[in-house]
Amino acid sequence: MTVIEAIRKRYSCRAYQDRPVEQDTLDSIFEGVRLAPSAKNLQDWRFVVVRDSEKKRRLAQAANNQMFIEKAGVIIVACSNSREVMRCGQAVGPIDVAIALEHVCLQAAELGLATCWIGSFYPEKVRPILGIPDDITIVELMALGYPADSRKEPKREPIEKILSHERWQF
Repeated sequence: MTVIEAIRKRYSCRAYQDRPVEQDTLDSIFEGVRLAPSAKNLQDWRFVVVRDSEKKRRLAQAANNQMFIEKAGVIIVACSNSREVMRCGQAVGPIDVAIALEHVCLQAAELGLATCWIGSFYPEKVRPILGIPDDITIVELMALGYPADSRKEPKREPIEKILSHERWQF
């Protein structure tokens, strides 16, 4: 599979098979994460992989009652231990974590799994479920598993609407 094929195959899955994600599959996915770029090579991301069904249920509740995620083989809780800010004024942590999570998405797509980014959650409810310290930023949750639905073609803007050359032309 080419990179563009993985990009086209990736989608936000909202229904998962009742099937565990094998350890060697997770290892392959997280090898891709380990190789992700990060600002100043800080590698400031930390991930908690949750397989326990009771913890997944509680995380789904903490994610604004998005109960479909409890059916995923795993829920990844993506965190950052960095307070660094880039010269451009952007925080390093959320950007580094987002890059690493997109590596999860693409590697999962290549391996026949599906993912869903979960940004609607309450960090203060997630923290005690997993024992995440207060000085660690919980950036995102991600459902990962074998899909029980199929990809629907999302509406995308034409290239001319999102790209200009040499100057702002929107």
